[in-house]
Amino acid sequence: MSVRPYRDIYRRKSRQISVGNVKVGGDAPITVQSMTNTLTTDVAATVAQVREMEAAGADIVRISCPDEESTEALGKIIPQVSVPIVADIHFHYKRAIEAAEAGAACLRINPGNIGSSERVREVVKAAKDHGCSMRIGVNAGSLERELLEKHGEPCPEAMVESALNHIRILEDNDFFEFKISCKASDVFLAVAAYQGLADACDYPLHIGVTEAGGLRIGTIKSSIGLGALLWAGIGDTVRVSLSADPVEEVKVGFDILKSLNLRHRGVNVISCPSCARQQFDVIKTVEVLEKRLAHITTPMTVSVIGCVVNGPGEARETDIGFTGGGNDTHQVYIAGLPDHRLKNQDIVDHLVELVEAKAAQIEAETAAEAERNAAAE
Repeated sequence: MSVRPYRDIYRRKSRQISVGNVKVGGDAPITVQSMTNTLTTDVAATVAQVREMEAAGADIVRISCPDEESTEALGKIIPQVSVPIVADIHFHYKRAIEAAEAGAACLRINPGNIGSSERVREVVKAAKDHGCSMRIGVNAGSLERELLEKHGEPCPEAMVESALNHIRILEDNDFFEFKISCKASDVFLAVAAYQGLADACDYPLHIGVTEAGGLRIGTIKSSIGLGALLWAGIGDTVRVSLSADPVEEVKVGFDILKSLNLRHRGVNVISCPSCARQQFDVIKTVEVLEKRLAHITTPMTVSVIGCVVNGPGEARETDIGFTGGGNDTHQVYIAGLPDHRLKNQDIVDHLVELVEAKAAQIEAETAAEAERNAAAE
């Protein structure tokens, strides 16, 4: 138990699989993924979008392969990107085989809608031959007719039953290198389905609230649903589904993990909402500061507080702190301690310089430690 047990999250024990060179499940870090929305056949546009997601920190990227032209394009896309690619397959088993041959690291399928048992065997053989893992993708909006007739509507029990049926198909073909999703656009339904699935099996879970909406409402719904699951230790890889630039999905995914202390990437800015006590324009300062710090990937915390009511206290817990003071003179904290004062005019520039210097210091210390550990081995 840690010194702050109220912050402890105990992850569900799951099997670990590989998606290319990325581990999912077990004790591996919770990964963040997104999906391209370009035409897959537009190779240049798709490669550019994947690279943008890579730069934002995406661990895995999914690409839709609805036809033969798309799987052919996939073979040209994969050599030009670094992250593992998941091929999104629906209905046609040949697309799955082609995607495996094209170098996909994972196939997103529903074994039940691929076709006959012989076709499923062919897909499994292709996955084994080419080192692909799979994702079983259950969605409340496309449940099997017999399950809807049995349960009357999409419900957690129907979704879990669908997932378990698909699991059995792969297990019967001696294939176990897969993860499972059980998504719904309704937050309550999605969370309940994942809770039931987490109890019913030990496979890694790909979690998400599907079709969550635009950037604002989709972020809120995803934060509630994914936050509830992750806080309970459920989830091995996350996708935030937004009607927005896929890069925003990656950013929101990392922010959710960062908020729960499950994964750290970049600067976590702690800032007040501002009020009449503020001694500088907090909102504008934070808006500009976050944009200026977007290139920093080193984990650290920065507090920007408008006055001395909470500023010193927040600064004690952050790497770099900034608190508003009277007469346009503000206090800068380093490692929780008062360090120097600063006038209004260059707040953002000064904080950016401090953060960049701190990031360089942390990276140098990390590299030195890695060298020492390597030498010790």
